Amino acid sequence: MTNETELSKEQQILRAMRKTLTSIVRDVAPRDGVPSPFSPDTVENIRMCLGLISAREAELAEALGLSRDERPGYADEPATTQAMRFVPPGKKLN
Repeated sequence: MTNETELSKEQQILRAMRKTLTSIVRDVAPRDGVPSPFSPDTVENIRMCLGLISAREAELAEALGLSRDERPGYADEPATTQAMRFVPPGKKLN
């Protein structure tokens, strides 16, 4: 992914909003049967905000020609491609 200095102001805002919302949700996630501190309406509003942020990030990525389906690879994953080694042809004997 691009670094922060290469992102537009809008992309920086969207990223900050997404990270903030997900951090809030993670920080107040109910544990051990404790009910959520959020009302159902608030939960739905957070979902809608995250959906809108994701949709706009996708639009911006598409406009810039960036792929949104790239995922990190792990060393122990089987390779999806196979490298080929090319050997230069031998010298002519003429």
